[in-house]
Amino acid sequence: MKTNTLLSLALVALTAASTTAHAHAEAQSATEIVAAADRVRNPDQPFRVSLALTEYQNGEARDTVNLAVHSKVDPATQQYRNVVRYVGPPRDVGKLVLLNGTSMWFYDPASRASVRISAQQRLIGQASDGDVLTVNLAHDYAAKLLGEESIADADKLPRSAWHLELVAATPDAAYTRLETWIEKETFHPIKSKFYSDSGRLLKVAYYRKYEAQLGAVRPTETIIVDAVDAHLVTKITSSDFRPEQVQDTWFQREYLPRFSEE
Repeated sequence: MKTNTLLSLALVALTAASTTAHAHAEAQSATEIVAAADRVRNPDQPFRVSLALTEYQNGEARDTVNLAVHSKVDPATQQYRNVVRYVGPPRDVGKLVLLNGTSMWFYDPASRASVRISAQQRLIGQASDGDVLTVNLAHDYAAKLLGEESIADADKLPRSAWHLELVAATPDAAYTRLETWIEKETFHPIKSKFYSDSGRLLKVAYYRKYEAQLGAVRPTETIIVDAVDAHLVTKITSSDFRPEQVQDTWFQREYLPRFSEE
């Protein structure tokens, strides 16, 4: 009897310890999950990537914009700084978008003027400047774990995912609030919902076509669906990831006229 009692007490203790450890992990997991997903999306070195943005209506392509994004982490803030350069169509070649801290500028070589803009500024279709910039969500948002779910990815395949809510925690955040689903086994982003300041759903994004790029398996295609009209879709295709000696001078507004001529 005494042995059975001791065994029962040991099992209870083990169960309690396991439950406590699980609860402790859950309490810390929201920020950790988002940070791990950031590492999936973002190379940990200065880099360049080519983006092709295509707008579709009822499945037919209407317009395309091609960009080159040059990114580097600011050691002081741990947030990415970006220069986005238009490489097509011909009417837009040489235009630039600069993000350095909370300052975001659009430069047009035709007028040689730079104008302050927001991350919500539309590029094409439902894609905004904030959607093509390299960002650390764990830095800009306070994350809350809403639960674990099985959801369908962009290819209609079921995925076991964490469901998280992200609320803007800094002025750098492109959106006031978003929801995101991250695959449990891989920390791959699967799906996100983006909301306006008033709480209206703006768009839904799906991340797909994962490929090995710069030391990690990363999404190379983002499908953005208009929340009001599902027939309006924007596709962002990423290619030609490569390390780059990104210079700090590139992130100065005064340097933009010289950058456009390189």
